[in-house]
Amino acid sequence: MSSTGWAATIVIILAIAGGAWWYVAKAPTTATPPAAVNTDAGIPDNGVVPAAAKTVAVTYRPNGFSPSSVTITKGDTVTFTAAAGADEMWVASAPHPGHTGYDGTDRATHCAAGYTGAKPFDQCSAGTSFSFTFGKTGTWPYHNHGHAADHGVVIVQ
Repeated sequence: MSSTGWAATIVIILAIAGGAWWYVAKAPTTATPPAAVNTDAGIPDNGVVPAAAKTVAVTYRPNGFSPSSVTITKGDTVTFTAAAGADEMWVASAPHPGHTGYDGTDRATHCAAGYTGAKPFDQCSAGTSFSFTFGKTGTWPYHNHGHAADHGVVIVQ
């Protein structure tokens, strides 16, 4: 074999070895490092970091709430918005007319001026938009206080 042939062979071998080394260095490992855990922030010490809170939209239309049932995670927010042409919207927890289902207080108490207790799942007056962050798990029925036949449910897991 001529010296040019040997040089070409050595260059090819070096190129293959260099490519193999680069591939192995860049290949993902099968071991996953443990997730960072911040127990001071209330994140459990099991390596599972909770998903970020989200906002779910519910629209009040002339024929009722859409969707009428939503499933969310504790800490998520539901924003109710009245569509153009919809009747007056007043989102309130069930049962009608007391609105005691979510926090246990009645409408007269938690909608009174100066109320300082837990925020109720009650809009307390008609409007075009209402947002509520659910801090309790459970099934929370709601209705439009002005049109109690229009109702729905928020399921919090």
